[in-house]
Amino acid sequence: LEQQGVQFYPQLRCLEPLLDKFDQRLYCQRLGLPSPQFATLNSDADLPQLEKTVTTVGLPLALKTRRHGYDGQGTFILKDLDAVRATWASLEYQPILLEAFVPFERELAIMAARSKAGEIALYPVVESQQIDQVCRRVIAPADVGDRVRQQVAHIATTLLSSLDVVGICGIELFLTADDQVLVNEIAPRTHNSGHYTLDACKTSQFEQQLRAVSGLPLGSSELNCAQALMVNLLGFETSSSDYGEQRAALSALPNAHLYWYGKGESRPGRKLGHVTLTCDLTYPPNELNQLIRQVEALWYGKRSDLK
Repeated sequence: LEQQGVQFYPQLRCLEPLLDKFDQRLYCQRLGLPSPQFATLNSDADLPQLEKTVTTVGLPLALKTRRHGYDGQGTFILKDLDAVRATWASLEYQPILLEAFVPFERELAIMAARSKAGEIALYPVVESQQIDQVCRRVIAPADVGDRVRQQVAHIATTLLSSLDVVGICGIELFLTADDQVLVNEIAPRTHNSGHYTLDACKTSQFEQQLRAVSGLPLGSSELNCAQALMVNLLGFETSSSDYGEQRAALSALPNAHLYWYGKGESRPGRKLGHVTLTCDLTYPPNELNQLIRQVEALWYGKRSDLK
């Protein structure tokens, strides 16, 4: 299609180093961007190297299939060599990425856009809270200092400029106890961690993508409120319900904006919608946690198996 004149944004050459997780790690390494220790194994021909490779990466580690994983699919946190060996066997010895497990304090993310003219717009750094490797909540902005924000801005600007990309990207990051930022994964598209921008920013991530690819100037990426909270509405059962009662209760919350995706079937962990709350003031952590509990109680009820 590209050879026939179809234009793709992001450009296909920008996707090439990102689609395979090992290639993505190598690309960040070439740019000097901080990432966890990593290595790859390609097939059962590499079995004799397994123990040495695991020793090099260290335990515990994250084992990831190199392609097609999202929402934690194809990712396994493993604590010993036997578990690594058994998990790889269960994946039929397909190419895998092994990464040192990062004992992070928090997970961060940023949406960043680049125009055809090379203009870059950075959205606020946000905190992304994951449960069972699926995004559960996003808090904008993240409660981090200038040093952390500067590291994130450097990573995002370096990546978009090096790729020469046109469009918006989501970048997921780890924050360590000593305020070091490491690249987790790069998504060359609108992203779950940027859904809050629909209500909390002057220009949403979706409008920004359209502006970038159509040659318009990028819009302001600033917050239009003091703080925003986005909570994903994840499936907790197998059902065809549209959860009208829960949706009505969530929509009635002050400054709440509910988005329902219209999926015909619910299953545990499936993203069915999200709700964003825009706040006129910045809540201290204890009050923010109370707000999160209030939202999640309306959706999940009293299910004690939820974290």
